[in-house]
Amino acid sequence: MSDASIDKQRVADSFSRAAATYDQAAAFQRSAGSNLLAQLPPQLEPLDIVDLGAGTGYFTRALAHRFAAPVAGLDLAEGMLRFARQCNGPEHELLSRHPRWVVADAEALPLRPASQDLIFSSLALQWCPDLARAVAEARQALRPGGCLAFNTLVEGTLFELQRAWQAVDGFVHVNRFMPTDELHQILNASGFTHWRCEVETHVLRYAQLSELTRELKALGAHNINQGRPGGLTGRARLRALTQAYETFRQTEGLPATYQVAQILMFKES
Repeated sequence: MSDASIDKQRVADSFSRAAATYDQAAAFQRSAGSNLLAQLPPQLEPLDIVDLGAGTGYFTRALAHRFAAPVAGLDLAEGMLRFARQCNGPEHELLSRHPRWVVADAEALPLRPASQDLIFSSLALQWCPDLARAVAEARQALRPGGCLAFNTLVEGTLFELQRAWQAVDGFVHVNRFMPTDELHQILNASGFTHWRCEVETHVLRYAQLSELTRELKALGAHNINQGRPGGLTGRARLRALTQAYETFRQTEGLPATYQVAQILMFKES
């Protein structure tokens, strides 16, 4: 899908600014990525591995530990990779011995054709304006029999926040996410031998709406779409938003729903 509403430079800048606060606010992101990691086939023994959208390097290190192999961490946000390098201490011996942190665009991978056994990407590819191109780039970089494992947010994510804002004004305040049927069309047309996609629902709960908005800002995942309102959000509009979001309150708190598509794709042998 080509989506001109996603500005890559704005994405990179937003996540770079959030590098120092990302890990403290990333419990959901780690849960979704850990679920993806757990789905990798036990017989998989990759030698050349890429963590695409590596961020602060959490899953880069997890992959290196699981497979006892060096992992290249690629990300569009240079600030994230600077932070990852700083956190790459001697306890991560494999990464320290092979420090490969590369600023890279998922839609134009700096990888040789048929050079990788596993490309892993957790909650990064939803920021690609053209997901089909990113998948094609990964397929080209994989060796025969190689695996692309990625997850992405799909439509229905943060629907509570979206509906609450709709009750306040007509601006775009929440990032748009791809419908699942459109995702399936891209996967079907990808040229991979076989793939599977399972959507899992995560519901996070907060005592106050401000906790959710602060977390989104700390993650660098706040609204980056065109059509967002310029300037500061006025107090009256924030009060109206809070009142609208309160209609979703449950006993456990205010819910925020994430729909995560977990995808494994295998290239022909």
